[in-house]
Amino acid sequence: MNRKDLVPESSPQAAYGARLRGLRESRQWTQEELGDRMGYSSTHISSVETGRKLSTLRFSRSADRVLGTEHTADSFEREWREVRHGSLLEGSPEYIDCERRASEIRLFEIGIIPGLLQTPEYARELARSAVNRGAIGAEQAEERVSLVAERRAALERTPAPLISVVLDESCIRRPIGEPAVMAAQLAYLVEFAQRPHTVLQVAPFEMGVRRTLNLPLYILTMADRSLMSYAESALRGNVERDNGSVVPLLAAYHQLQAEALSQAASVAAIRQL
Repeated sequence: MNRKDLVPESSPQAAYGARLRGLRESRQWTQEELGDRMGYSSTHISSVETGRKLSTLRFSRSADRVLGTEHTADSFEREWREVRHGSLLEGSPEYIDCERRASEIRLFEIGIIPGLLQTPEYARELARSAVNRGAIGAEQAEERVSLVAERRAALERTPAPLISVVLDESCIRRPIGEPAVMAAQLAYLVEFAQRPHTVLQVAPFEMGVRRTLNLPLYILTMADRSLMSYAESALRGNVERDNGSVVPLLAAYHQLQAEALSQAASVAAIRQL
């Protein structure tokens, strides 16, 4: 039997395949036995293990179910997302994976509409700008636009998560793309605010020092009521799970909501723009 040596360090996809093989062999399963359990042919399993075929979301979720790595820090789904969205900041794939399962999502953004609420056209303008600056390539730009659509689609799950959004006024006043792009984006914000499980507020400029947060922040409450936060620097994203660090941020977020415009006033301001 021909056995191809794997070099996990050669690429993220190679590392994915090597780990799949390692977990399979630790159970003393053949490729055919793993394939039967996952619903794939032995040839397909072999192709993924050796890196000849890219994994998919469906394949990764099936592997997690069969190999017992579902909803863990080492899940194949998470690794697949990291491989696919390699242009994202460190920590971002981990956060996005948790966001898909959170029961409550709270976020504060400055300067741009957050990805969770972006229209495809708005996201495409941001990605095109990054390509023009040489920050990312065209393929990475398409990944970012696709990710925006995936994140929005994940919000349609049942039961839907409770989502609280506070936008600094700069988010709705900063023009991105042609006027039609901004008009469609602002219209989506109004529609978003009308949903039964959402709260949308604007933190106006006149809040001044009463604005309790000076950097974008995301806070998740998971199904087991555990908390986590996510924030980005210029080079990396940071996921924080320690309550001693997250709870003060949650308190600051509640204070921000108290000082921001009400949802009705926020929607009126967006409609006026």
